[in-house]
Amino acid sequence: MNKRVVILISGRGSNMTALIEATRERDYPAEIVGVIADRADARGLNAAAALGIEAKAITPTDHADKVALDAALDAELTRLKADIVCLAGYMRLLTPAFTEKWAGKMVNIHPSLLPLFKGLDTHRKALDAGMRLHGCTVHFVTAEMDAGPIIAQAAVPVLPGDDEDRLAARVLSAEHRLYPLALKLVAQGKVRMEAGRAAFDDLPADGMLLSPGSATSETDIEQLARMTP
Repeated sequence: MNKRVVILISGRGSNMTALIEATRERDYPAEIVGVIADRADARGLNAAAALGIEAKAITPTDHADKVALDAALDAELTRLKADIVCLAGYMRLLTPAFTEKWAGKMVNIHPSLLPLFKGLDTHRKALDAGMRLHGCTVHFVTAEMDAGPIIAQAAVPVLPGDDEDRLAARVLSAEHRLYPLALKLVAQGKVRMEAGRAAFDDLPADGMLLSPGSATSETDIEQLARMTP
């Protein structure tokens, strides 16, 4: 039976759209059953609704504090019978109690090769540091920001003349390929969180790396994913 997935967003939801499109492929082991935003004006809500996905806003302005907000979010996830929660540009820190309840069932994509450049402005930080490789990471969510066990990573080159916008666009393209692959592996049970680490079945023990290049098909991506960092 396909895993039921709810996506959390704050903005346009480009990774959300990539996940929805991936789950509509034959034999994909998950289905998107809901999209929740922390802003009523998040563009991704309309995009999800147009694709036939139940979408709603649960905003901080409607709740007394973070605990109440996360309680409402938890209630909605429970109502939707979510098996997996995917953060896709959800720009709000979750409470420790919430992350503990959903530990091992909640994943996030971050625009850097973690543990480098946690938080915001990752592309500027990579350029300022003179990095020759940058990228993105899918990881399990824990109470500490951007510190959960790593599921998969994609690396992209930093090219001469890059500015933040050019580099961000290259990383975002990699995100759209990597996140559906990572979700597929979690939904299949091929990767899980155990004792604070990501545990893999039939995959490299240290995780996966999507190499720089132009892999576009799922076969290409899965072959590249078997390369260790």
